[in-house]
Amino acid sequence: MKIAILGAGAWGSALAINLSHHQINLWTRDAQHAAEMVATRINRRYLPQYVLPETIQVTSILAEAIEQVDFALILVPISGLRETLKKITATRIKLPLLWGCKGFESDTSLLPHQILQQECPDLSSCSGVLSGPSFADEVARNLPTALTLASKDLQFSQQMASYLHSAKLRIYTSQDVIGVEIGGAIKNVISIAAGISDGLGYGNNARAALITRGLSEITRLGLKLGGDLKTFMGLTGVGDLILTSTGQLSRNRQVGLMLAEGKSIDAILDQLGHVAEGVHTAQSVLQLSNRLKVEMPITQAVCNIIHEGVSPRLAVEVLLNREQKSEIY
Repeated sequence: MKIAILGAGAWGSALAINLSHHQINLWTRDAQHAAEMVATRINRRYLPQYVLPETIQVTSILAEAIEQVDFALILVPISGLRETLKKITATRIKLPLLWGCKGFESDTSLLPHQILQQECPDLSSCSGVLSGPSFADEVARNLPTALTLASKDLQFSQQMASYLHSAKLRIYTSQDVIGVEIGGAIKNVISIAAGISDGLGYGNNARAALITRGLSEITRLGLKLGGDLKTFMGLTGVGDLILTSTGQLSRNRQVGLMLAEGKSIDAILDQLGHVAEGVHTAQSVLQLSNRLKVEMPITQAVCNIIHEGVSPRLAVEVLLNREQKSEIY
């Protein structure tokens, strides 16, 4: 099996290492980054603690990366997905595509599968999303991880899952592309809120409440957009939400912790040095929820803190002082 992994950030490099029992072409758009990895066999920028096995070939030439592979797995940030798809189209190479991008495109509020339909309509029938609770470091260490691979074509998802599945990387299948994408996108926003709560010292009870009510927000919007309720109760819903809201390796939770310290969002992102998708996703989610008339108070609070300059403590007080309601989705 020969696989192209497009995107040499922490997640792309970790999956390349995990799947290195196959032949892997690892692509980065940065020629200097590619040269560094070829020379050192280490991705010093994003995953410096691991050596890249010899079965991983690194390149900055996209056509070279996707030529004569069985399929490509796109693991660039959502902001780079459209550009990557345009480059794939320009090569005129036809191949099955999977993506692991999480979030909404900032300018359009489109989900990844909708961007794919616009840029590569001929490939949309042989495509799917890979998502679930997974930190790059643990995937690179080959620690047990479970993901969901969703495609509208069940046979396609089963075939792709069989290629990726192993004892330590369990792949479950689904046909709910929208639900899987929604869960993967909005959990990052709720994770920021959980980090803020923890940073303010509000304790475990408050974090549990935020996670639970955050799941309600994810589910409400997800169902409105056509997702399946069962998806939000599974790996890419509650599973991914719990991981990113509690795990020490969560970049979005780190954003929340630093916001609670009073740091500006620009300073936080400079310090992280990695993409924290929840920061950009929050505004898109809020705009979409307002348009669809879906109540999302936690998302509103995160946007108020990040984009409106409201203090984290005041934003939490506003949440706590909302009127009493019945606990329903």
